[in-house]
Amino acid sequence: MGCGIQRSIALILRGEFVEAFFMYPAIYPLVLLFSLLILKQFISIKYANKSIIILAILTVATIIVSYIIKMTTN
Repeated sequence: MGCGIQRSIALILRGEFVEAFFMYPAIYPLVLLFSLLILKQFISIKYANKSIIILAILTVATIIVSYIIKMTTN
């Protein structure tokens, strides 16, 4: 389920954003989730906990759906 995350990060660092999404679709909700978690440590953010829960659910759902799609198309 995590296959492709390192290559996806490398693609983002090279500026290849669309390719990063196709490599690992959950990369963007995951980046948002980790960014919010880090940012929350330094500043107070209204509704941070609710946002973290929503992003975590979105990330897990994206990982599962993309995994199912990859397994059924192969």
